[in-house]
Amino acid sequence: MTSTHPAAAAPRSQVGTREGPAEVRVLGPAPATTPSGTLLLGHGAGGHRDAADVLALTDLTDDGWTVVLVDQPWRVAGRKVATPPASLDRAFADLATTLGDEGWQASSGIPLPRPWVLGGRSAGARVACRAAVDVQGRPRPGIAAVVCLAFPLHPPGAPDRSRAEELLRPVAAGLPTLVVQGDRDPFGTPEEVRQAVGAPAPGTFVLYQVRAAHSPARDTATVLLPVRDFLAALGQDRDASVGGAAPDRGGPSG
Repeated sequence: MTSTHPAAAAPRSQVGTREGPAEVRVLGPAPATTPSGTLLLGHGAGGHRDAADVLALTDLTDDGWTVVLVDQPWRVAGRKVATPPASLDRAFADLATTLGDEGWQASSGIPLPRPWVLGGRSAGARVACRAAVDVQGRPRPGIAAVVCLAFPLHPPGAPDRSRAEELLRPVAAGLPTLVVQGDRDPFGTPEEVRQAVGAPAPGTFVLYQVRAAHSPARDTATVLLPVRDFLAALGQDRDASVGGAAPDRGGPSG
């Protein structure tokens, strides 16, 4: 499912990686808004380049967020099949390093304020979960949360091939993690996701169910709303922690 959202036509900038050039489209915060941070969003492994639910999240610029749409090198090269996870991770790591460099931001005229939230749809959600945490299981500096759209918990019909370990990485590291999952997703239903995560620490995991399979929900507002609420709560927690202990937001919902 594609979208006519104006973000699809945003200018592209190439960023070099070990896997070849990636591309980013950066949509800055709306005028007169207070910068909230930067949301990096990756695409899935198949289908269309711009999923409607991912593009819908660019409306978060109205809340002060800078939104970066990431195209992996295999997409930029015009290939039809995604490269292996290790290749995706290398490309994303290189891209994030470049984007985080203040010199690059200054020379390109593209400020990307912290904190950063990593996110994506399907395979892009897997990349975000893996990228948010270092090899010691600690949150990477400057990363505040993870947003997953249609997390592919397992291949269709193969629940024994679970990818729960990837989803659990940011949760176990204490990073607030949101999963927006279709109620008929063959890659993992909301109940399967809930069972895979178990009983996380309060405030580290939010599950939101939408009416959809693995393809984007037809009503993209049902995806935008929980992400908007999640990021707003994240900002409130951050503001509260400046003056004292951050509030406890509880566990899974949806």
